[in-house]
Amino acid sequence: MNDIFKALADPTRRKILKMLREGDLSAGEIADAFYISKPSISHHLNLLKQAGLVLSEKQGQNVYYSLNTTIFQEVMQWFFEFMERGESDENQ
Repeated sequence: MNDIFKALADPTRRKILKMLREGDLSAGEIADAFYISKPSISHHLNLLKQAGLVLSEKQGQNVYYSLNTTIFQEVMQWFFEFMERGESDENQ
């Protein structure tokens, strides 16, 4: 879970996730949306991948990225459980 929150803490990575919400994109398409170097984008994509937030698939010479919706469901479940525990703590 720490890797997920670390990945979400960066605004560039959050923007990449928003872009992927619209559909799968190649690394080049993602890089074209930013004014930073391609190695920097690659670093951001690797952190997102390590956190499990994105999936990658090599197609020919391109690597395509997509959202890993399963991990987002797990994060939402964690938040709901966290909130429920907070509410039950307030009722005691």
